[in-house]
Amino acid sequence: MNFFERQRAARGTSLRLVLLFVAAVVAIVVLIDVIMAVLLRSQSAGSLVPMLIASTAFTLLLIAGGTISKTLSLRAGGSAVALSVGAVPVDPTTSDPALRRYVNVVEEMSLASGIPMPRLFVLEQEAGINAFAAGFTPADAAITVTGGTLHQLNRDELQGVIGHEFSHILNGDMRLNVQLIGLLAGILLLGLVGLRILAFGGGGRDSKKGPAPILVLAIAMLILGFVGQFFAGLIKAAVSRQREWLADASAVQFTRQTTGLAGALKKIAGLPTGSRLANKRGASEVSHLLFGEGGASLSSLYATHPPLLQRIAALDPSFTADQLPALEQRWSDQAPNGLSEDAALGLTAGASAGIAPTRGAAPPVVAAPVAEAISSRVGSMSAADLERGVRLSGQLPAQLRVLANQPTTAVPLVLALALNAEQDVRDRQLQMITDVVGRANADAAAALRGELDGLAPLLRLPLISIAVPMTAARPRAAVEALVTALDAMARADGVVSVFEYCLTRMIASYLRDATDPVGRSRPGRRDVASIQTAALTLLAAVAAAGNGDPTAAERAFTAAVSHLLPGAAVPYAPPRQPWRALDAGWDPLDSLDPLHKQQLVDAVMVAVCDDGVLQAEEAELLRTTCALLHCPLPSLVA
Repeated sequence: MNFFERQRAARGTSLRLVLLFVAAVVAIVVLIDVIMAVLLRSQSAGSLVPMLIASTAFTLLLIAGGTISKTLSLRAGGSAVALSVGAVPVDPTTSDPALRRYVNVVEEMSLASGIPMPRLFVLEQEAGINAFAAGFTPADAAITVTGGTLHQLNRDELQGVIGHEFSHILNGDMRLNVQLIGLLAGILLLGLVGLRILAFGGGGRDSKKGPAPILVLAIAMLILGFVGQFFAGLIKAAVSRQREWLADASAVQFTRQTTGLAGALKKIAGLPTGSRLANKRGASEVSHLLFGEGGASLSSLYATHPPLLQRIAALDPSFTADQLPALEQRWSDQAPNGLSEDAALGLTAGASAGIAPTRGAAPPVVAAPVAEAISSRVGSMSAADLERGVRLSGQLPAQLRVLANQPTTAVPLVLALALNAEQDVRDRQLQMITDVVGRANADAAAALRGELDGLAPLLRLPLISIAVPMTAARPRAAVEALVTALDAMARADGVVSVFEYCLTRMIASYLRDATDPVGRSRPGRRDVASIQTAALTLLAAVAAAGNGDPTAAERAFTAAVSHLLPGAAVPYAPPRQPWRALDAGWDPLDSLDPLHKQQLVDAVMVAVCDDGVLQAEEAELLRTTCALLHCPLPSLVA
């Protein structure tokens, strides 16, 4: 399946998850009524029926309350999930060698895949090798690794694990997994409440009427707590197992080698700590998110992951269970040290080291791949893309990377990227910054502008993808002020360039995703016919932006329309104010059903590729279009 098919499949899985949850709730309610009827069989029918109605209502309210409460607590996205299990944030500017390697690997994959840099966390005290990605959209994605992952895996193995987690981000698994945490919270709450009632208020017995109703309810809920765990395990296994196979396969596709991922799995198999988490409650809650099993499964029926040896054999067919004792003995004698292995294998702590920055390069003009080839790369990443991401990371000047990774300097850096080369326009822009986001940011942006003068054009958006997550951590009012300032700056000279439009709209879209991840992550259901005007406006604007010759632009537009609306005759009429026209259409376009969205993206690709040449501005506009449609596209040129 391609990206769009996986998005539609994820929607189907979400529906199946809801149906399984409803079935589990119905079964639990029936069981608790049966248990209470048995325990209160001495009661008359007249008094038993109200008790059963009350217990049913109480059970439903408890499940609903637990589910809603947990779901609301997770609305902040991936960071909320990471913090809920005790993970601590990683400073992207850290000098710690293990953490620095972690940051580098994630940054390279972020630049390669076309998604913003995820927030990074670590479970420092967990010795097992494990990791997970959580969030609703790439904008609020958070990747968490254990201390064992950082210290026991070499760079190739860490890259394999991170590639596995990036697959979950790109495939849309995260939203489903976070929803699962919220839905199951209410079911799992039953047993906990039953224990509390027994401990603090469940005593007492009426000698004439039998056991006190509160005691009966507590016992019933305690029993149902175990039943709830049974259903929760089944639902997690039903939703997660196949997606883990896909994530393993994607990680191999991303890195073009199996040794890294296989090596990580072999260390899990051969080390005493394996992938287990010491925090049992946290392990249970996020078990379906984890790279490896977070604890022992009572039965393969409840396993959220494929059997470990099967995962290894799929990557390394020569591996058998007979080799495990040797691995166990080897690591019993000397525990693995990832950084030492890097040195022995010749793997650098930062693979991008030693690549000189490209400054002042002319905008590239390269032969454009065919539209179908580009479309197939949406929501994916190849080894070539990863290599390109490594190079892009290495070409970013170290000082600019540090500025992009700090909340206090990321905002001035983003503003500085939007400053005009003409002094009089720049002065007006600086006044706009002062009026909207304050004098301090204006002065800092002005001071940084000189450092950006020689930055290669194709390094601007990669720099933004690193900086923008730092801006999202600010209060909502400050975020909205930044978007307002950027929009005003783009219009300061009366002409909005392609880069200015891409910069402002990508940042605004990312910040909207980050501040409302739940609302912005819902898959659309509309078809092309219902948003035809917005689609034609987009195709006309893209064709005009990529072709200075009106005849060539019309030809590109006609080819794109033929792809989107076969047989339709639509005159080429580019909007007089293309950027304003596009702004009105992004939300309707983003509401398309995934497969209809694929048709639109394919048509945009046709418009871009019609002349066989891909220029820098076209590449930026293409990636921005895909980003605003929530279809991440790897960088096409480096």
